[in-house]
Parts: sequence; structure tokens; C-alpha cells
Amino acid sequence: MAKTASICVIIAAKNAADTIETAVRSALREPEVAEVVVVDDGSSDNTAEAASRANDASGRLTIAKFEQNKGPSAARNHAIAISSAPLIAILDADDFFFEGRFSRMLAEDDWEFVADNIAFVDADTASQAPKRLQQFAESPLFLDLPTFVDGNISKRGVRRGEIGFLKPIMRRAFLDKHGLRYREEMRLGEDYDLYIRALALGARYKVIHSCGYGAVVRGNSLSGSHRTEDLRRLYEADLSLLKSSKLSPQATEAVRRHEKHVRGKYELRRFLDIKAQSGFPAALAYVATRPAAFPAIAVGILRDKTERLRNPGGVSVTAQGNGLRYLLSAPAK
Repeated sequence: MAKTASICVIIAAKNAADTIETAVRSALREPEVAEVVVVDDGSSDNTAEAASRANDASGRLTIAKFEQNKGPSAARNHAIAISSAPLIAILDADDFFFEGRFSRMLAEDDWEFVADNIAFVDADTASQAPKRLQQFAESPLFLDLPTFVDGNISKRGVRRGEIGFLKPIMRRAFLDKHGLRYREEMRLGEDYDLYIRALALGARYKVIHSCGYGAVVRGNSLSGSHRTEDLRRLYEADLSLLKSSKLSPQATEAVRRHEKHVRGKYELRRFLDIKAQSGFPAALAYVATRPAAFPAIAVGILRDKTERLRNPGGVSVTAQGNGLRYLLSAPAK
């Protein structure tokens, strides 16, 4: 282990036996990593055993296990509680780090959060991704709260690139100073919520465009599996921030836009839930009691139907740069 090792990599995992070993190995390979903490979040497979196969005998790997599923926020909070390294990095259980990731991210010390680019990798060709990785100039920038929030609002006709997907390194001292942890009731947008609260407290969030994180895209892992209740909790997180923080007018308007965007998704999903469970008349009765929700529901249904006509086979991901798609666009070196 390198003398400069200062990062704890946190992996919340549920039923990830097929991928967790690769994730852990990619973290332990990095000399800046002092700890890797895996929290098996109530898996029904042998996730914990698969993670242990990646143990390199350096003493850096810790595996904890919840008997019952508590969600990614609770798993990450537990990992933070049982670790001690001054820097915290998040790795999803089906993703991996490209070699040399952290040396670039730690080159400067002018941040509380620092993130790099993400390459979206097809599961069938993930092993070949390091050979195809495109080299980008770092082109550092700092995200303010309005820019970050607006980057999490999908826009029609624009390729979706939600910067909430970024996986930053976080300073433990900043989190502890402000009592920041993941909201354990949230199972959707928990990262977004943590980051906007940090930005509201003055965190410097730096982004470099060089790519060190591989996000594996699988046919069964696309968004849409979240619950209607999760959408409600996400827009309520925006409302909580607006109520508890003194934001600039620009930041306030950005958070309101995001809250409206997510609330519209919630109202559409709630309408469809009622229709499926109780029939169309009951769904119409719901809209009658919430007339302000009607535009979001009507527009959502129209967009869904027209999208099916335009793309009956589903949405395809367009590759960029040696067959990989990147979250952040930047000129190549």
C-alpha cells in the first residue's frame, strides 16, 4: 500500500455476485486507496463471498453485511461510519475504476468534492473498455449549485447527461463538519440530494474531464425500476432544501425547476398506478382532485406515446470515441 493512500472506496451491493469481484479488484489496484468497504445490503446471493475473492491480502478490504435490505443510503452511511480514511469515493457494485483514476483527481487540492468523467460501457464488452478509453484533456471546472441542479433536468431533444451520475471523491472533514450523510429514506437521487446540500453549504465541487470511471450498462439496469414513492421523496428533498437554506435567487429558481420536473414525473406515475390498480375512472377522479397535476400527466402520456412511435424498438445508446459513450464531452488531447 502506498504511503499516500488516503481514500476509502465505499461499495453498497445487493445481489451483485456476478460483478462485485471486478469492482473490488479495480479499487484495490489503485495505490491511493487505503480502504475498500463493501456493505452487502441484504443480498439473497453470495455477494459477500464474491467480494472476498478479490481480497489482495493487504488488509484494506472490509466486508459488512445487512441481514435485511436497507437501501443504498443506509449501506453507504454504514460504510462511512466504520471507515476512517480522510477521503471517500463511491463505486457502484457493477461498475469499475480505470487504472490510474485517482492520481489525476488528487493532483490539485482546491476542492471539497472532485469528480471525473464517466465512460458508459456495454456489459458484453466491458473487459475491452480500458483498451478503447479515449484520453481527454482535464479542462477543470467548478460546478455551482444552479449548474449542478440544471444538469440533472432532462430536456427533450438533448442527449441526457445527468451530472448527478458523477462519482466524486468527498472530503470526510467537510461531511463531518456539516453533519452531512445520505438520507436513508431515499432510494432514488440520494447522491443528488447529498451534493446539493453540500453545494448549498459552500462546497467547492471540481470536475475534470479525464475519464477514470466505467459505468456498466445492462439491459436490466436502466432507470424505471424505482417506485412512485421514490419520486415523491426526491422532490420533497428539493422542497426541504428550499425551506432550510438561504440560496441565491438563481439557485432557488434552479431547485424549483428541478422540483417541478420531478413532481411532474411523480404525478404521471401516480396516475398510471391508480389506473392500473383501480381503473381509468379512478385515475380521472385523482386528476380531478389535483388539477395542477393535469398538464404534467397529459404531456407525459403524449410524450410516451409519441416516443414509442418514433422508436418502437427502444432507446439505443450512440457510441462516442472508440465505441464508448462519455458523460462529459470534451476535446481529445
